[in-house]
Amino acid sequence: MTMQSIKLTSLAHGGGCGCKIAPAVLQQFLSDQPAAAPFQKLLVGTETADDAAVWQLDANTCIIATTDFFMPMVDDPFDFGRIAATNAISDVYAMGGRPILALAIVGMPVDKIPVETVREILKGGNTVAAEAGFPIAGGHSIDCPEPVYGLAVIGTCRPEHVRRNADARPGDALILSKPIGVGIYSAAIKKGALPPAGYAEMIATTTLLNRIGAELAQDADVHAITDVTGFGILGHGLEMARGSKLAIEVSADAVPLLSGAAELAQAGYVTGASHRNWSSYGAEVTLSAGFPDWRRHLLTDPQTSGGLLIAVAPERAEAIAGRIRAAGYPNARVIGRCEAGAPGIHVG
Repeated sequence: MTMQSIKLTSLAHGGGCGCKIAPAVLQQFLSDQPAAAPFQKLLVGTETADDAAVWQLDANTCIIATTDFFMPMVDDPFDFGRIAATNAISDVYAMGGRPILALAIVGMPVDKIPVETVREILKGGNTVAAEAGFPIAGGHSIDCPEPVYGLAVIGTCRPEHVRRNADARPGDALILSKPIGVGIYSAAIKKGALPPAGYAEMIATTTLLNRIGAELAQDADVHAITDVTGFGILGHGLEMARGSKLAIEVSADAVPLLSGAAELAQAGYVTGASHRNWSSYGAEVTLSAGFPDWRRHLLTDPQTSGGLLIAVAPERAEAIAGRIRAAGYPNARVIGRCEAGAPGIHVG
C-alpha cells in the first residue's frame, strides 16, 4: 500500500464542509440543551449560531476558541491538510481575531492508510499554520473508520473588535469575499469531471486565509462578520438575519462564482448537502419568479473554507469591497443588503 495508491475520498462517505449535519437536524439535536450559563465574561456563546466562542479575559483582551474538522474532499493528502486547517482558522478571523495557537484533531483508519499519507496531511496543516503565524502545538488522535482532520484554534482580539454574526443593521450592505461553488467542484472531482485548471482554482480559494477579517474588525463601519461554509451562502446569511432580526435581500447576479460552477451546476454536479440545506431552511427563503433550480443549488452549495460575509455601513460598501480586493481577494463583491423586517432572505 503506497500513498499514491490511496484515494482519500474513497475512504469517506462525504467530504469537506459537506459533511456538516443538516441545519434542521442540528437544531433538533440542540433544541433541549440548556443555554450557556450567564457568565459575564462570555461575550459570544451558543445563542446566535456564531462562528466561535469569545471570552473576555481582561479589559484589553478576548480569547476566541473554535474547532472544525471534516473528512477529505480531495485525494491529495497535503492539499487536504491545507484546506482543513485554513477552514478551521477562518472562524477566528470571522470573529475579528488573530490565531495564536492550535491543536490538531486526527482520526485515521490506521489499517487502510499509509503512514506517509498521514504525515502529508499533518504537513499540510502545519504549512498553513506557519503561514498564519502560529504553531500547532499538540493535539489528539484516534483510530477512526474514516479519515478526519482539523484543528481546535485559539485566537485573541480586543473587546471592541469582536464581530458577531448578529450585529448587522438595517440598511447595511453585504459583501462576500470569496466566490462560491466549492461543493459543486467537489462533486465534479468525484466523477472525474473537474479539469486540472478547475482543481487549481478550488485549491487556491480553499487555502486562502480569511485574515482580512481581523483587519476589517478594526473598522467601526464593519458591523457583522461570519464565514460561509457548509450551510451555503443562504444558510449562513439566514443565521445573520435571524441573529440580527433583519430581512436580507441577495442579488443572485452579484454573487461571485468559481469560473466553472454555473456550467457544472447546470450539468447536475450537485452535492447531497445542497439538497439537505434547502430542505432545512427553504421555507425562510423566497426566490424571484422563474428562478431555476441550478441557480438555487449554487446558493445552497456547501462551501469548504469559504469566504466572509460582511455587513457594512452602506455609504462605505464599495470602498470596503475595494479594500478587500486589494488585500488579495479579487472576487469580493457587494451582493445584497439588510432591511428591517421579519428574518428571512429574498433572492432577486
